[in-house]
Amino acid sequence: METLPDIVPFQMRLDELDAQMAAPSFYANPRKATEVSREQQALRRLVEEHKNYEDTGREIAEHTALLKDASADAELRELAQSEIPELQTKHEKLKLSVLALMIPPEASDSRNTVFEIRAGTGGDEASLFAAELYRLYSRYAEGRGWKIQPMSSSASDRGGLKEVIFLITGQEVYKQLKYESGVQRVQRIPVTEANGRIHTSTVTVAVLPEAEEVDVDIDSQDLEITVQRASGPGGQGVNTTDSAVRIIHKPTGLIVYCADDRSQIKNKASAMSVLRSRLLKLKEDEEKAKYAAQRRNQIGTGGRSERIRTYNFPQNRMTDHRIGLTLYSLPAIMEGDIGEIIEALQRADFEEKLAALTGGPLPSRQRTGGEDD
Repeated sequence: METLPDIVPFQMRLDELDAQMAAPSFYANPRKATEVSREQQALRRLVEEHKNYEDTGREIAEHTALLKDASADAELRELAQSEIPELQTKHEKLKLSVLALMIPPEASDSRNTVFEIRAGTGGDEASLFAAELYRLYSRYAEGRGWKIQPMSSSASDRGGLKEVIFLITGQEVYKQLKYESGVQRVQRIPVTEANGRIHTSTVTVAVLPEAEEVDVDIDSQDLEITVQRASGPGGQGVNTTDSAVRIIHKPTGLIVYCADDRSQIKNKASAMSVLRSRLLKLKEDEEKAKYAAQRRNQIGTGGRSERIRTYNFPQNRMTDHRIGLTLYSLPAIMEGDIGEIIEALQRADFEEKLAALTGGPLPSRQRTGGEDD
């Protein structure tokens, strides 16, 4: 019978958390108390599921032993024989449940998300598709009851978006959207193309967990903050005051510009929020890089040089290159119907983490459609 990873370390951690929660000062820090309580509940469920797994395993062993006992009542042996398949199915489901619970959730999964979309190669067509992706993710967010807060945007001459940054708030936003980071490619015939040739453009997407002040220590001496008059199309009130804010984080070279609000104070707050989220993402990426030599790259690491997806309009086809998923339902996808894509990416991520946990081989992925050139 296959064995699961040792439960003892998980039980020891649960005992440690139980002791913390019993301390009189436990709720002095509400945020920390919430994090500990969440971890404690997950570990308790893991321990309980592991017990159910072991109990079911013992039942299977007892039933099997009864079948081999020639002196046992024939009716009892027949009953044991009939119950074994159901017990084995239950045992396998419990095993998968325990393994899933042993995979620790990412700390940022419950965070709100700062979403950045930028036009890449392809000129006007890239900026037009950036605007369409903004609409796609907005529709998906609205369908899940999430809220969208614009933070910064830069429009193109033809009505597209050179860049748009917005905050999505709701339940487990980052957990759902973290796989969207990377280069997304569109193949279609632009309306300005007289000869009907297919044009290829790219858009980069960055998905950042919203950071709080306590997550990232920013020294004010490391910041270069300038204010200026907002440029480009926008409300008259925005463009007649020095409300735009530009922040440079000198140690990393990160630059954030926010000008969507009439208030300089609000623009500065938005810019700092984006900066903190970018720095938090850098910090997380550095931690993940430490393990790069020990395991395969995880789904959705957010590398901007990685082409993650292609939208082929002439063939009504969307292909996610990381998992070989192809769907022929592009109109629905562009309306925000991306649940099937996200679920497939989550399954692939789970399988990789499961293989790393058990030491087993990584599951092979079969492509469900053709690969773009």
